[in-house]
Amino acid sequence: MKKLVVFFELAIILTVILADFVNQDNTDDVFYIQIENEEKEYVRKPFTPDWNSLDTRELPTWYDEAKFGIFIHWGVFSVPSFGEWFWYNWREGSPSYVEFMKKNYPPNFTYAGFAEQFRAEFFDPDRWAEILESSGAKYVVLTGKHHEGFTLWPSKYSWNWNSMDIGPKRDLVGKFLANFHGELAEAIRRKTDMRFGIYHSLYEWYHPLYLQDKANNFTTQDFVRLKTMPELYELVDTYKPDVIWSDGDWEASEKYWDTLNFLTWLYNDSPVRNTVVVNDRWGHGLGCKHGDFNAMTIDRYAWAFRRNARLEDFLTTQELIETLVTTVSCGGNLLMNIGPTADGVIRPIFEERLRDVGSWLHVNGEAIFRTRPWALQNDTLTSNVWYTSKKLLFWTFVYGITLRWPENNMLVLGAPLPLTDRSIVTLLGYEEPLKWNIFKGVISIQFPEIDQVASQSGWTVKFAL
Repeated sequence: MKKLVVFFELAIILTVILADFVNQDNTDDVFYIQIENEEKEYVRKPFTPDWNSLDTRELPTWYDEAKFGIFIHWGVFSVPSFGEWFWYNWREGSPSYVEFMKKNYPPNFTYAGFAEQFRAEFFDPDRWAEILESSGAKYVVLTGKHHEGFTLWPSKYSWNWNSMDIGPKRDLVGKFLANFHGELAEAIRRKTDMRFGIYHSLYEWYHPLYLQDKANNFTTQDFVRLKTMPELYELVDTYKPDVIWSDGDWEASEKYWDTLNFLTWLYNDSPVRNTVVVNDRWGHGLGCKHGDFNAMTIDRYAWAFRRNARLEDFLTTQELIETLVTTVSCGGNLLMNIGPTADGVIRPIFEERLRDVGSWLHVNGEAIFRTRPWALQNDTLTSNVWYTSKKLLFWTFVYGITLRWPENNMLVLGAPLPLTDRSIVTLLGYEEPLKWNIFKGVISIQFPEIDQVASQSGWTVKFAL
């Protein structure tokens, strides 16, 4: 039987090599030509500034295969570390925020004072890159500018309210500086194979131009024309992000934000036109209509670092794996958030969770990356079993990921898998093939003892069809 398994695995390896040779990338049948930067230039007509045209754009292959990324909420709000909406909640009179400021800061303290304390003195981009890569994630999205308006790069459109003019005195997003090892985007691209993306808030709570446009019922567009759109073009041209996570759109329409013209430029003429992915927050009422993202945060109650968080506030490794598995099984792509400290440290609780997920993916990643939903998302007989699939030329692989170890080491499945007497069923992280039988459409699979399997949560059964 071992010889048969070895032969089977060799056949799979040869299939993968052949698939790469003939440029089969296991995605939809899309014709493309190869260009110098090794990205895929889709043969298509130019997009026009309307949703009917923009929605026809193919999802970039890299993102469809990536499945998993890391979100990073980091900014001036990381100094009080009491919530990423700190300025708004304090200024609007939220009792807990007002009390926090009353107890800890002098009466004349302003939010700008937090920017001076946002120094990122322990920020080591190479260290961040290593931790983020250890998670197994394929891309990273950094909050370049949150609703407070403070940019983590020296924007020409955010004078004296950016990380170069005040606080860290560094371009935290990505340009290389001689006296540092390179900032985050540069470190990600130099030390890992992950893609780099940017979060950008369209609006700013208290920017005078935005408040004036809002007072005019958004019949004027001074803020868009002089601030937010020039800033977005600057971000794309300077840092070339493969992801743009837009936010802060909900008070005004896509017409006010000039969304359609920006996306048309992004898809037609920008330096990332072939690779960029965007979300759905580009105007009031557009949510869940034009985007590709699912985001969640390891801290159940906040996106940014909180000094007052308790251990039970953080999702467990098991819960994170379950979220990833169910999301991918249903065709999604998961963006998992962490919140570094103001001094630039990824706290051990976040690091541990990221490394734990990465260890799980090291064993089970075959069932996550480059997969597609199968005919069924979860099993019809046994709960907590989720399916993904993958095609390699004439092979079809179905992966059944059980989130609970089966009772008495016997997994019972009701999914209509077309198995034959010659089918081989294996368990990722275990060397021997599994014994199985089928009776009246019910499949019974004998598991080994749990201590014999490399993975200790979320076990993947692999079926070759």
